[in-house]
Amino acid sequence: MNKKQIINTDKAPSPIGPYNQSILVNDMLFVSGQIPLDLQTQEIIQDIEEATHLVMSHLKNILAASHLTFEDVVKATIFLKSMDDFATVNAVYGQYFIEETAPVRETVAVKELPKNAPIEISLIALAKKG
Repeated sequence: MNKKQIINTDKAPSPIGPYNQSILVNDMLFVSGQIPLDLQTQEIIQDIEEATHLVMSHLKNILAASHLTFEDVVKATIFLKSMDDFATVNAVYGQYFIEETAPVRETVAVKELPKNAPIEISLIALAKKG
């Protein structure tokens, strides 16, 4: 039987609804979409470069709570309020991955995101066995 393990950390925003930051099922970690919520001020960062770094930091912390890194990520989904931000987001995002081993990804423009965030990113990672 597949048992799911809930994994949350205080080093990323707490869920704002009936969901968890991440769930480990067998060898797959599913990470909920993260927005650029400053943990100290509880404000959304609107500057897209700073926002993308903050989202990636939240994702890194959630991965670390499962003893994983960005190298373990196999799929990423990026949601943007504006495709005008694509080049900036792509440049920042690329700093966190090795191009040759980067995960598959899609980037989607959406009408709006929670708390009027400019970006949200979710991940799927392959957990190390043994």
